[in-house]
Amino acid sequence: MRVLITTLLFLALHGVLSAQDIELAPVVKNTKAATLADDVESLQQQLIELNRDLFILEEDLLFPSSTQLAVYLSVDAGQLFRLDAVELKINDEQVTHYLYTERQVDALARGGVQRLYIGNINQGEHQLSAFMVGIGPENREYKRAVSVTFNKDSDAKAVELQILDDSRSEQPEFRFVEL
Repeated sequence: MRVLITTLLFLALHGVLSAQDIELAPVVKNTKAATLADDVESLQQQLIELNRDLFILEEDLLFPSSTQLAVYLSVDAGQLFRLDAVELKINDEQVTHYLYTERQVDALARGGVQRLYIGNINQGEHQLSAFMVGIGPENREYKRAVSVTFNKDSDAKAVELQILDDSRSEQPEFRFVEL
């Protein structure tokens, strides 16, 4: 009789423990899955940071500040000029040429700034020229060129090509601004 009661008690206890194990199993699995997801997310974040650091290092190696020139484009126009293409020359040598899609033009018109060029030039005096093609006043094809002479010293140089609406003259205005 004693053996029977012990056996029944053992089975009862074993059944309760098994039920608890079954109830805890999803919690353990969810905890492991959550931990794994956190680990993956942490690794992704570390990878993004490493990629950013490598990009900065690559830029520093490829474009040291003593020879670096960056040219940016901004558009504050829309009524008088719609940009189609830009060609950029440094010392009469073409360094870049862009044809714009409708989405890119819209992004620039909403305040976006595009890096047209980043490269190396020697210290000294240089001429930067930009040739813009687009649709101007009265929906006519509009071509315009603008040039600036600047002196490159030992620091990095940044120049912005601005395209603006000039409401007084009813013409678009193109200018370089040293940053």
